[in-house]
Amino acid sequence: MENGEVGEVGNEEYGSGSGRRYRPVSAHDRPVVELTSLPPGSSTANKSEDSIKRIKIPEVSEGTNGRDQGPSSPTREIFDRAGRESKLDLFGFDSLVDILGLRSMAGQQAPARTSPMEGENVSITLGRPKEKDVKLGTLMGVFVPCLQNILGIIFYIRFTWIIGIAGIGGSLILVSLCCLCTFLTGISLSAIATNGAMKGGGPYYLIGRALGPEVGVSIGLCFFLGNAIAGALYILGAVETFLDAVPSAGIFKESATSLNATSITGAPTGAPVATILSPSLHDLQLYGVVVTILLCFVVFGGVKIINKVAPAFLVPVLLSLFCIFIGIFASPGHHDKSKITGLRWHTFKNNWNAEYQRTNRAGIPAPDGIIYWNFEALLGLFFPAVTGIMAGSNRSASLRDTQRSIPVGTLSATATTTAMYLISVLLFGAVATREGLLTDRLLTATLAWPVPAVIYIGIILSTLGAALQSLTGAPRLLAAIANDDILPVLKYFKAADSIEPHFATFFTAFICIFCVVLGNIDLITPVITMFFLLCYAGVNLSCFLLDLLDAPSWRPRWKFHHWSLSLIGAMLCIVIMFLISWSFTIVSLALASLLYYYVSIKGKAGDWGDGFKSAYFQLALRSLRSLGANQVHPKNWYPIPLIFCRPWGKLPENVPCHPKLADFANCMKKKGRGMSIFVSILDGDYNEKAEEAIIARRQLDAYIEYKNCEGVAEIIVAANMQEGFRGIVQTMGLGNLKPNIVVMRYPEIWRQENLKEITGTFVSIINDCIVANKAVVIVKGLDEWPGEFQKQYGTIDLYWIVRDGGLMLLLSQLLLTKESFESCKIQLYCIAEEDTEAEELKADVKKFIYELRMQAEVIVITMKSWEAHKEDQGLETEREDAMESFSKARKRIALQAEDMKRKMKDEGVSEPVNEQQVNKFLYTSLKLNATILRYSRMAAVVLVSLPPPPPNHPPYFYMEYMDLLVEDIPRLLMVRGYRKDVVTLFT
Repeated sequence: MENGEVGEVGNEEYGSGSGRRYRPVSAHDRPVVELTSLPPGSSTANKSEDSIKRIKIPEVSEGTNGRDQGPSSPTREIFDRAGRESKLDLFGFDSLVDILGLRSMAGQQAPARTSPMEGENVSITLGRPKEKDVKLGTLMGVFVPCLQNILGIIFYIRFTWIIGIAGIGGSLILVSLCCLCTFLTGISLSAIATNGAMKGGGPYYLIGRALGPEVGVSIGLCFFLGNAIAGALYILGAVETFLDAVPSAGIFKESATSLNATSITGAPTGAPVATILSPSLHDLQLYGVVVTILLCFVVFGGVKIINKVAPAFLVPVLLSLFCIFIGIFASPGHHDKSKITGLRWHTFKNNWNAEYQRTNRAGIPAPDGIIYWNFEALLGLFFPAVTGIMAGSNRSASLRDTQRSIPVGTLSATATTTAMYLISVLLFGAVATREGLLTDRLLTATLAWPVPAVIYIGIILSTLGAALQSLTGAPRLLAAIANDDILPVLKYFKAADSIEPHFATFFTAFICIFCVVLGNIDLITPVITMFFLLCYAGVNLSCFLLDLLDAPSWRPRWKFHHWSLSLIGAMLCIVIMFLISWSFTIVSLALASLLYYYVSIKGKAGDWGDGFKSAYFQLALRSLRSLGANQVHPKNWYPIPLIFCRPWGKLPENVPCHPKLADFANCMKKKGRGMSIFVSILDGDYNEKAEEAIIARRQLDAYIEYKNCEGVAEIIVAANMQEGFRGIVQTMGLGNLKPNIVVMRYPEIWRQENLKEITGTFVSIINDCIVANKAVVIVKGLDEWPGEFQKQYGTIDLYWIVRDGGLMLLLSQLLLTKESFESCKIQLYCIAEEDTEAEELKADVKKFIYELRMQAEVIVITMKSWEAHKEDQGLETEREDAMESFSKARKRIALQAEDMKRKMKDEGVSEPVNEQQVNKFLYTSLKLNATILRYSRMAAVVLVSLPPPPPNHPPYFYMEYMDLLVEDIPRLLMVRGYRKDVVTLFT
């Protein structure tokens, strides 16, 4: 609609196809309209009138019809169709439409988001158009920064010297090996970087999201140290170049090295002795500290100033490279022919082989030098010359098309510098003699056309620019690690995206100054090499893991990658580390391991998914498939208890489970190995209690973690507890990882009038476990169950009445493995009838226990059967309190039976319970209780076989039987096994 038409919305209907009309909310807020339903009686009047939505419509310029904007837009065509709006609204698509920036239901422009989505850096402006940042393309955003960071001080002041030591052949291998490592890393980086939006932190962000926060933080901190130390490398290179170009600027005396040319050129004995001057160490230290402080002032100015200054450093680099290659072809017209011969085959041939030798600290060849340079040492010196491939990924927020620019720009820069290095090896090796390569530390300046000053300026500006990038990137990397709040000790380095990380910059400057004080480039570069190689190995391993697992979320736009290439890249990084220095490698890996251990102990869990989680998932699936669905062999049987958390009675507020249930669950697992499933049931409708169930599960998870119990929490919403448990016992678990033991508390409060449903629920749960072939463990006296460090003495008494697959025996052995029960002894009571051969039974049981590798004292107890008791006609031998309990139970059951008979008579059902059977169960429970109290009154814990609920007996009767059984026993476990053996005689 036009601007002039907004005020008339209340009198005119729009979007008639959708069945809606619009009216203005207020006169001063013209772009805001209120969406209401049509009056009753219309086709869409069924909508609730109180569901009002407001849609912001952007203002359009005068004379422009908002409906005519973008007529060819496919989105416009979709939303202009009749009835489309109401259908989308019905399915709740309004928010999706707004997020995607599509046109609104009324055919108008969708409102701009008032908050940025994750990964976006969006500035919100009110009352004026949003200012858009100028985005960079592949050339200036990735290719040029990578090129600027790769071409550094090593190429200018050490590359020709490396060729003199390693020869042309060795240098070609050296360059190829290093560049292959970075090229493979670039492929892995391209794959990970194109698998989604990137935030700050560069490689830390990539590695952390792929391998987890522990690995990400440990390698990220190492990479931070590498960048901070690299700043010192660049600063020392700039200062050394400056002092070589202007010797008079030195405050301290230069060091002189006398060199016999025979050791280099193979000249006859008596050849003239050359004297080489090197800058003083104190000058390097002094000027280096001053330059570091000056660069830090620039860094404190902010990233905007750095971005404006950085391009100015690139022009001298390109100009200096151009002058060097022009000078190579223009030599040797104005050079010393003993050092620079021009492009000659003879020179090329003489420089082909390596001449590894000793040098002093300044790199001057000396027979008694303290440093011996071989291929491995040169590898560590040269590798920093190929680093810098992360420069483009670090600028992902400034790129116009991240998914295209990072892989193309990074790999192009790597290929370009690789070709330049290989060509430079051939040209430098053919233009200068061995003496020139080794003695002229600035041979690139000597060769430059028209004057060496061009190279001096280029070296100084390029190295200072690289140092500026290091001093800028390292603090932001540290701030990114701190902002994730994984490691609390790094909280001081936190900084918002719009705030400069000043404290992190101070810390980076301190590390840089410390390394500058060392004053030796050749000692610093191996340290940098280790940290960079460690980071590159992490990137390759990240891509290897993600590519190998191939999770559904792994969809990188860069398709030219394979897990084998990433694996080769990671292995190549590790091999190069050990080739350079096994001692430095051990130290760097130990440092990363210590950081990993520290983060895993002190760090917080990251809220992002990582590759290890996918690996665990795949491993779990493979393990689950290998287990199959067949019966588990007793040798491989583990208890998987299903802990029924819902108490018989109320717990304190915010206590989701009985405090002693987790302690008991841990007692059922040897050395804590195994899984427990904590389950609670909420009564009600799932649609109404879904949110409540989520909150309850979080509370239960926190309880499990607090109790140090390996387990998972599940909350089920059901109409009642019986239906909920019946669903749990059928569906919980996968394959052979289903729970095999149901653990619950004995309902000692079942007699209370307001808890009459407990009896039916309790008996129903036991019957369901029997039908589902689940073992049952019922704990009586849970409040008195000992904690982890409460030492128990005495005996663990087992009353083994029926065959249960050995579960009761196994539970007693598991109890002995716990610190609280380790001082106890096991006594096994076998209950037999009076006419049983007691000694024969005892011998058989002792043999069986011995073959099971268990230690227990076997005691056989004879007991009258119910039939024998009826002949005796009495319980005169029992104690008075037992007789009283027996009589009360019989009276209560008789009253309950009379009520049942009346109900059955009214309903026309005649299936009364056999009174003789009731008396038999009461008698058996009473006799067993009396036996336990007689022999096990001082036992630490008693285990007894759990009798199944008799068929056709009401739940109330069964609870009476159970009450007689557990009366006056303070701590009792009632155990019922299932139709599977859990112990075996065989090895």
